[in-house]
Amino acid sequence: MSPLSRPIWPAYPLSVFVAGLGHCYLGEWKRGAIWFVLYILALAFLSARTLSGAFDLSEPFFVTALQFESVAYTDVAVPLAVLLVCLLDVYLIGLTKRSDSIAASPNETHSNGS
Repeated sequence: MSPLSRPIWPAYPLSVFVAGLGHCYLGEWKRGAIWFVLYILALAFLSARTLSGAFDLSEPFFVTALQFESVAYTDVAVPLAVLLVCLLDVYLIGLTKRSDSIAASPNETHSNGS
């Protein structure tokens, strides 16, 4: 199945599942890797709770990061924002690929956004 003949819609749930995976599905490997690294960095260091607990040597980093009973909005705001912007980027890439494929073959019918 060539990249132009497969549907674009699976890239959206893949991006929600793992940031950057939808980009890889669409053939944007470098962009997908950048989004994945950015999301991991946001999870590890930009969250307010993990940033304050990352330098505390009394508890391991992952134990501090996985204490769900005291999670606040600020703890998940940055990773969630990165994930939403990544999803928007996948959507815009999908629109571009869709319009390029429609312009390349105007006589073919396209179903389900592919």
